[in-house]
Amino acid sequence: MPSKQEFVRNIIKRDGKLFADDMAKNPVYDEKSGEFKIIADFTEYSPLHKGHKHCMDISKEKIEDGLFVAVVPGLFERSGRGLPYIMTRHARADAAIAVGADIVIEGPPMGIMGSGQYSLCLAKIFKALDADYIPRGYKPVQGFDRILQKISDGNGVAPKPYKIIDMDTKEVLIQGKLHEDNYVIVSLSKSLKKVNFDFKDKFIFVKRIEGVSGTKIREAVLKEDFDSVKEMLPPETIKVLKREINEHQAPLHDLRNDEGIIELVNTKSPKYLKSLALLDDKTVENLINNRPFNNMGNIEKCISRGFSRHYKTRILSSLEAKIDKKTVSDYIEKYPSVIRVLNYKDKKTLKNFKNNISMRRIETWQ
Repeated sequence: MPSKQEFVRNIIKRDGKLFADDMAKNPVYDEKSGEFKIIADFTEYSPLHKGHKHCMDISKEKIEDGLFVAVVPGLFERSGRGLPYIMTRHARADAAIAVGADIVIEGPPMGIMGSGQYSLCLAKIFKALDADYIPRGYKPVQGFDRILQKISDGNGVAPKPYKIIDMDTKEVLIQGKLHEDNYVIVSLSKSLKKVNFDFKDKFIFVKRIEGVSGTKIREAVLKEDFDSVKEMLPPETIKVLKREINEHQAPLHDLRNDEGIIELVNTKSPKYLKSLALLDDKTVENLINNRPFNNMGNIEKCISRGFSRHYKTRILSSLEAKIDKKTVSDYIEKYPSVIRVLNYKDKKTLKNFKNNISMRRIETWQ
């Protein structure tokens, strides 16, 4: 049985091939023939906790005839913060179906993109699904209700440095920064506006429940101490986590392809390194001047300070994936070239899903 480190390396190698295959395809659209409503939710599920389940349950209660489609980030298994997920997307899809999702599809390769790029990909996949409803969890803060109303009315709202503005009127709606969940909502509305998707009355805003900490959950999983977080996790998630741990496929959120990264920065030319997604000239200069490296810590010290506190982890994810800036741009241009189904409730549900979206290039991958 391969080690977890080998398992991670194999995932990245496999996903590089999938990425290239997707690049070679063009999206195909046709008329949809179904009558179900699509509830499309983008969620990392790392892991799926009771807050996620609460959002799912509220959405399904509101839209009784809807198909709940969970969009789970896919290729390279890295988040928009550049961090490895706790389990593979297949395992996360298993947990989603177990707690009530109807369909789970693969989302964009967030780890190799800037935040604006993957927000744009999310908007494009919601448009490809022709989503009827988009549930999003939010944190109540003073003044944010006004922003939620603007978005409900179909108005684009954009994050700017230290302020949030109405894209049409340029009115400043809030000064300062937003909580991460709230920022995602605002950024998504901006991207949906960019791709000309009418989202008026389509958002289902669900107030976040208290008492759930992703950090505490991940720390407990590392120790296999599920009792300490059993109030935060559905039993279905715990079951999938235990299965993956027994198969040496979890937890993965502290693992990278260290050997591959070290070899890359030690051997590749400055021109090659500069071509990679997200890498800046100063970081490349630091890497070249300080090599050879024999550990990840010294590589991290060479990564320049970026605009985001997650900049270093994003750079590490880019070094793992080895995808250049132009290829990422071309990929986004035709995204999604395929809808990849990771899991589904049953064959009848899968058929209904296919009939209810206009995208015709659909692959089932389990």
